[in-house]
Amino acid sequence: MAKQPMLKFVQVDRVMPEKRAADVRKEDFDEIYAEYASAKAEEQASRCSQCGVPYCQSHCPLHNNIPDWLHLTATGRLEEAYQTSQATNTFPEICGRICPQDRLCEGNCVIEQSGHGTVTIGTIEKYITDTAWDKGWVKPVAPGAERSESVGIIGGGPGGLAAADMLRRAGIQVTVYDRHDRAGGLLMYGIPGFKLEKDIVQRRNDLLADGGVEFVLNCDVDTARFDEIRAKHDAVIIATGVYKSRDLSMPGSGLNGIEIAIDFLTASNRKSFGDTVEDFDNGRLNADGKKVVVIGGGDTAMDCVRTSIRQGATSVKCLYRRDRANMPGSQRETQNAEEEGVIFEWLSAPKGFTGDDKVSGVMVQKMRLGQPDASGRQAPEVIEGADYVEEADLVIKALGFEPEDLPTLFGQPDLPVTRWGTVKAAFQTGETEMDGVYAIGDIVRGASLVVWAIRDGRDCADAIIARFNSKAAVAAE
Repeated sequence: MAKQPMLKFVQVDRVMPEKRAADVRKEDFDEIYAEYASAKAEEQASRCSQCGVPYCQSHCPLHNNIPDWLHLTATGRLEEAYQTSQATNTFPEICGRICPQDRLCEGNCVIEQSGHGTVTIGTIEKYITDTAWDKGWVKPVAPGAERSESVGIIGGGPGGLAAADMLRRAGIQVTVYDRHDRAGGLLMYGIPGFKLEKDIVQRRNDLLADGGVEFVLNCDVDTARFDEIRAKHDAVIIATGVYKSRDLSMPGSGLNGIEIAIDFLTASNRKSFGDTVEDFDNGRLNADGKKVVVIGGGDTAMDCVRTSIRQGATSVKCLYRRDRANMPGSQRETQNAEEEGVIFEWLSAPKGFTGDDKVSGVMVQKMRLGQPDASGRQAPEVIEGADYVEEADLVIKALGFEPEDLPTLFGQPDLPVTRWGTVKAAFQTGETEMDGVYAIGDIVRGASLVVWAIRDGRDCADAIIARFNSKAAVAAE
């Protein structure tokens, strides 16, 4: 009888790849986890219970065929594992690095619920695709036949790039327009290198270009440019993401030294490319030698605190108005940050800032959790008389993002938006009320996960292909 390759979660413990020591990794922006060796990847994949109802798959926005590629990995069929992974996910090596698996696939793993420790799905996904790149299994798109239809995509983030990939596979001509000098959006400029190495993003961009995707970079889309793009293409996808930072309006909020997260992270990432960044070089967006306070509890806040540590801050504190159990960011990232020396001040919220011209401190009010609010989470309440001042040379606001006013920015008053400013688009297809104009990702959902943007991009591409096919069929009659 053949040896059972799976269901080894009782005999084999959960083991993550080795993590570099905190005092070493905080000195650079390199990946903090080592790669699995093939034997260890096979061993960890073999822990999968191959359950009849795979909750890992159903709780993945892309519905990745996780049990299948775990089985293929466990049995040494790695190229097939890659093909299975790539079939549902345009960027598996990126999702393996930055997806909050603890809230999605791994958090819903059946053996995790039974107390045996989840299968390390994310790290195995990363290992599969990194190996595929090393072995040369990842190839540029080569459609069977080219088509005459073209699509313009405004925004080169994960949603736009996922749509571009799917459209090119169908032979459709694709042009991506991006405001930056490199495509990738927040993958390139928002997420630090210790979570997502930039060569990982760039090689995907290069692969898309090799497959026939045209990139128009340094392209700010205004009224004239939007009309030009719409006239040039048979369909347009708006995939701009949300970049407008939420702000604080309180005493002292206009002081120098109070910055927004996206500016701070973008400056750091640009320096990693070797770019000249004046506001980093003059110290404004550089944490070196400073007492840093980050306000917020999401993944962006975690990126800011861990970046500050690596830049040489003398102290880094994170203020969050709820407790640890209620923070929206990844628990894994919080643990990594604590290991690296970040101090979390839970149940703490700013009420103002001290300083003359430049910030010298954050006025903090202590909170407690009261009754649940409309979202179902316990609402923070101020504890009277417990205020104090937290010293700070640099304050970074990581309070989330809101959409830009696209109808005004693009000069398109007919572009429908919600009361939150997000674009109104049909579920699954991304189709808007403007003929031939689609919208996907965060500009529709609000600030969300990369994996959801990929899902939207793929779904929208399918809808556009179906529309083109329908038009072609009618024309042929």
